[in-house]
Amino acid sequence: MAQSILSAAHFQDETAAFAYVEAKLWPDGPTCPFCGATEEHVGRLNGKTTRPGLRKCYACGKPFTVRMGTIFESSHLKLHLWLQAIHLMCASKKGIATRQIQRMLQCSMKTAWFLTHRIRAAMDDGALGPLGGEGMFLEADTTYMGGKEKNKHRNKRKAGNIGGEGKQSGTAASFASRPDAASIRMSALPATPWLALRTSASNKARASKFVASMQ
Repeated sequence: MAQSILSAAHFQDETAAFAYVEAKLWPDGPTCPFCGATEEHVGRLNGKTTRPGLRKCYACGKPFTVRMGTIFESSHLKLHLWLQAIHLMCASKKGIATRQIQRMLQCSMKTAWFLTHRIRAAMDDGALGPLGGEGMFLEADTTYMGGKEKNKHRNKRKAGNIGGEGKQSGTAASFASRPDAASIRMSALPATPWLALRTSASNKARASKFVASMQ
């Protein structure tokens, strides 16, 4: 019978979420983030008012949870909701908007913005290589960011204004390697997009052919 993956215990229950993350980050048992003491010096605190996952290191005397030193640190959002957001962002083929995360988690926009930025930062392994390769195409496209002419005050409208003229937010470019398109990169460009596009593409690509379509 079909069942939603989000019905798994670690997506719904805070205790199960801590157990799930601890199994991933502490496969050999808990480690104190302050002094490095291992499991024999660490105990679990189980008081009635104790927050889930709280442990104490009896070597240095400091309390800690598995959140410390991770993207979950300094966040009041429950851990199982963090795991839901991570799954939604990783499983969404075309990405997911911060507003959608806000609606699904029923949190504030500030909270949704905070956690999505942290999750995206955690996805960066710092080892992104050039796009493309032998026998592959590099496709590049640009778009102009900013308000539409019809939405401007009539005194600021320019007849026949197209492209990036008058757009305050600048130009953005995206690059994708074909045929697989397994990796897509985006860059901000200055006011002369075509020259900057060629320069940015040469810095990002090792492609044998370059195809650009300008909007």
